[in-house]
Amino acid sequence: MALSDIVKRRIRVNPILCNGYGYCAEIVPELISLDDWGFPIVSTKTIDGDKVLRLAERAVTTCPRLALLIETVRPDSH
Repeated sequence: MALSDIVKRRIRVNPILCNGYGYCAEIVPELISLDDWGFPIVSTKTIDGDKVLRLAERAVTTCPRLALLIETVRPDSH
């Protein structure tokens, strides 16, 4: 069993910090799309699988404005 199967995580964006560069959507399109102005629309689903988790971590670390984070989701939250 992979760690990502035990601990559920979700990616979040701080809209105040984000300038809409769009790198995140290029790195992890499974979780992030862009609106008409280039700002991220982040999926509310949890990150499934180690590959997507690694891509999400890469998106967080390469964000030029440090506007992304990965949060742990409590088991009772939807």
